Amino acid sequence: MNEKISRRKALSTAGKVAAGVVGAGVVAGVGGYFLGSSTAPATTVTRTVGAATVTVPTTVTQTVTRTVAGPGPQKVVLALVLAGYIEGSTWDGRQFKAAQRLKQLYPWFDFVYDEGVILKGKDPISSARDLIATANANIVFGSWEPVGIPGFHRIADQYPNVYFLGIVASDLSSRRNFIRVFNRQYQAMYLEGLVAGAITRSNKIGIAVGPAAVQNFRRMAAFYLGIKDANPNATLYIKYVGEWFDPPKEREVSLALLDLGVDVLTHYTDSVEPLKVAEEKKIWFVGKDTDIVGMYGWSSTDTVAVSFDTRWEVMFDRVIKEYLAGTTHPDRLFFLGMNTHISLPENNPFLPGQTKLPAVDLQNNNKVGIEAISPKARPLIPDRVIKLIEQRRAQMMAGSWDPFYEHELVSSGEGIEIPELNLKVPPKGTVVKPAKEMPSDEFLLGRLNFMLDGIVLVK
Repeated sequence: MNEKISRRKALSTAGKVAAGVVGAGVVAGVGGYFLGSSTAPATTVTRTVGAATVTVPTTVTQTVTRTVAGPGPQKVVLALVLAGYIEGSTWDGRQFKAAQRLKQLYPWFDFVYDEGVILKGKDPISSARDLIATANANIVFGSWEPVGIPGFHRIADQYPNVYFLGIVASDLSSRRNFIRVFNRQYQAMYLEGLVAGAITRSNKIGIAVGPAAVQNFRRMAAFYLGIKDANPNATLYIKYVGEWFDPPKEREVSLALLDLGVDVLTHYTDSVEPLKVAEEKKIWFVGKDTDIVGMYGWSSTDTVAVSFDTRWEVMFDRVIKEYLAGTTHPDRLFFLGMNTHISLPENNPFLPGQTKLPAVDLQNNNKVGIEAISPKARPLIPDRVIKLIEQRRAQMMAGSWDPFYEHELVSSGEGIEIPELNLKVPPKGTVVKPAKEMPSDEFLLGRLNFMLDGIVLVK
């Protein structure tokens, strides 16, 4: 029997090549978000934000050469090397649903998969090789960073005509045909923060957080900024579970947060225990990663005030189009936000009537945007906050605003050191990033290693 490996253990041991690879200058495509390109020189971009016009400075760290070799293949087979399991998962399960959707949209597309790879202790390299050999897969996706790091680094050169894709946890290393990917979930989580800040009556909001990781610091930062924009009197409490998936511990942590008086709860873990606690204790819950009501039926809008959906099909679509174009040197980082979408027919089976599917958006009970807010929660939200949600969502859809551009990022002094990058935790009160300046993708994905000042860590 294969040894089961926890997601936290996998993350802690993955990517020890990071320092060497990044140090060698392999990271690319980490230019400013508003510019939307990694090939331009450092410049400034003027955007209209609300009634004001702002000049957004963008910095590009490296020029990427994109070579197009001509028409590509007419058949694409996507291989999903899923570290976790499909059933009951808003992470690996949602990525599987994304591939299913693309198969319905494109007759020339197919996919194959292997699940539980990391959790079962299977070698991701072996999984990738098998899927390439048996299904002629020409794009291979790894759902957790420990799938691609160091596995895909080791085999990418052996399959020069295959694109390898790897989720970014904090290591941005890449190769010519090993592309790092993520979606700007934090944009929707900022909007969720606006909702949470408005509906709390105790002014206490809680997050059951899995491990201390850059991905989670980025999430809680955006959520917190939204909370404070809606309700300056609200306090965000976080308590670590330590693992991504530990149902008994997730329940224990959730109950401990409720003991503090929290009346709005969310989580950055993988089980449904925090949701169950919210249902049992009759408090509001904020969902993550996907529409847990409409897509999974795990709860109702009586409990889920709002959620968001990560449309991995938008990410896959962008990469697939690069492959079909015969691009031999694609961008090495895809970090897609709400301003990136795919077009859908109006009678599509996923969200009938919606013709644009952004990479990430508020979605709850199969409704999107402002309509995703629970009918029972919406009367609790002041009109000014409703208007702010609509405004900020529209601006992010247009690519003209971002919460990490608007706000300064001040360290609370709590965080994690990243020895591979020689990165210490900034002391409390340090303004790491001033307001009105867009941080690089490299910073957001790999160097945001601290909690924001004002968030309360419950130990």
